[in-house]
Parts: sequence; C-alpha cells; structure tokens
Amino acid sequence: MDVAHCELDGNADAVEFCPQDSYHHVLAASTYTLQEGDKPSRNGSISLFIVNAEEKNLELLYRMDTAGIFDIKWSPVGGNAGPFLAQADADGCVKVYGLETDSNGGFLRDITGEKISSSMCLCLEWNPSATSITVGLSDGSVSIVSVVESQLEVLQQWKAHEFELWATSFDVHQPHMVYTGSDDCKFSGWDIRESPFKLAFQNSKIHKMGVCCIANIPSDSNTLLTGSYDEYLRVWDVRSISKPVNETSVCLGGGVWRIKHHPFIPGLVLAACMHNGFAVVKVGGEKAEVLETYAKHGSLAYGADWQRGRSSLEGKRKNSLVATCSFYDRLLRIWMPESDCLTR
Repeated sequence: MDVAHCELDGNADAVEFCPQDSYHHVLAASTYTLQEGDKPSRNGSISLFIVNAEEKNLELLYRMDTAGIFDIKWSPVGGNAGPFLAQADADGCVKVYGLETDSNGGFLRDITGEKISSSMCLCLEWNPSATSITVGLSDGSVSIVSVVESQLEVLQQWKAHEFELWATSFDVHQPHMVYTGSDDCKFSGWDIRESPFKLAFQNSKIHKMGVCCIANIPSDSNTLLTGSYDEYLRVWDVRSISKPVNETSVCLGGGVWRIKHHPFIPGLVLAACMHNGFAVVKVGGEKAEVLETYAKHGSLAYGADWQRGRSSLEGKRKNSLVATCSFYDRLLRIWMPESDCLTR
C-alpha cells in the first residue's frame, strides 16, 4: 500500500531509517549524479525526511550538498553514542555526521571526515559497537577505519579483490570477522584480529557475476545472505562456506543490490533487485521464498530499508513501513507491504 513519494534532487541510491528509538520517523536519502563533459564531476546530496504514515506525509527536514555518495549507514543501536550517519563517497572520503535537533526540526552536524584513498569509497558498514567502519573501495581494497572521540583513523587497508568491492560488512555475532564481495565474483571472510589480516575463507565458484551485498541474519549466528548481479539471493552457513545451504537459493529476476533484514521478524528480508523492483523474501531453514514484490519504480532499484516499529494506515492493523528509491528517475517511495506475516 502506497503511503507517500517524492522526487529527489539527484540520482537516488540509498535510503536509511534511523534505528535509534527517538528517531524512528527520520529517514535519510542520498544521491549520486555524474556530470559529464570536459571536466566530469560526481556530485551528491543527503536529505533528511520526517515520515508520518498515519497522515501519509513525507516532509523534507534538511538537505545538504556533498560529493557523489555511494552508500550511507546510521550507527547501530547500542553503540557508544549517536545517532551518527556515515557516508562513503566518490572522492575517497568517509564522513560522519551527527543528527541534531533544533527549533526547525533537525539537521546533520559534521563530526569527522577523512580521505582514506585515492580510489572511490563504494560501500560501508559499522561494527556493532559503532567504534569501527569497514569500507569497500573501487580498486578492490577494503579499509577498516576506527571512529574514536570524533576522529577517523585507518587501522588496516589491504587489496582484498581484483575489481570493485561493492559489499563489505562485519559479522554482527563475531565482529572480528569482516566479509567482502566484489565484481570478481568472489565472496571472502577476513579475521582482523590477526596483524596482518588473515583470509578465513574465499568462495570464487558459486556467484556467476559480481557480489553486490552481504548480510547476517541477526537471529541466527550461523547464517549469511549474499546478493549478486546474477539475480540470486543465496543463503550460506558460515560453518560450511564451500556452497550455499540451498543450491538453487532464490532468483529475484534482477541483480540483488541490497538486502535488509526486518528489525524484529526473524528471517524476513527486503531486497532491492535493480531491474526488477523490490521484493519481500522469507528465509527459513533450507529455502527462501518471495512473499511480495513492489514494482512502482521506473528505474534501477537501489535503496531499501525497513522502519523500526510499526505504523497503522487508514484504521487497518499495524504494519511495517518500507522506504525504497530508484536511480535515474530520482524517486523515493514510502509504502507498506501487505503480506500477512507483517500485520498484527
């Protein structure tokens, strides 16, 4: 069920609801726009919105111009402080902002930033304690950056893959493990307790095209999900990484660019499927099945996130709210899935 929509000021590539209890209604959206010509430039922006499902309202709270952004992530609940919003951009910089409130509603305050590479920063993820960020780079490197007392410091950086590194994340159950995925079709795990780093595993046989995203299942310490340009969402057991749990996994009909776990329903996943819109997928045991699809975007489906908490709409049962965005049409949509497992 559609709630609200708007057009952003650039090509939309990421949306993130704030996970902190007092700010569930705050949504961040980022853009990346390539200006071609004699002197090409990569420009971007971050917009903050207030989302009110009951009133079907999407209100722009704040907007700032940036370098072209590839990824944004809020700091996790339970971290040292926050809420903080981290950005990975085309200038090779990682920047961290703090969400502040004022008489006008709110804004983002610069906390810290650092140019960590001459290559572009393509993706990032916080560790569970919000003290470190893992960053994937366009030259195939991964960087581990500490965030301590408003300072960024590169702790380790190494060549993890041959081509662009589009996916990296900490294992939420074992934060010393960092996962990476790349256009070289390889899916790798690294033990960062070792100095230098130690390659824990690498699978180069299963993904037929580049690896776009990697996500833990929060309720299951042994299960990982990967998404790929080859259109498959795959379920993995980290104890046996030679092949996925289910050989066929599930084909989503478009490159699986982003995977987001539902904040409190185990095994429920929201996927951005590039040329095939968005899908709500149930992952359980050895199978994954599509419960619902959403096809009201007219361009590449890139950004997707669940709102924490539930909202009611038109007097109906409370349900989970979703934000999605698509690239070339610059469209941001707020909607409510209608699958029975999401209502109460």
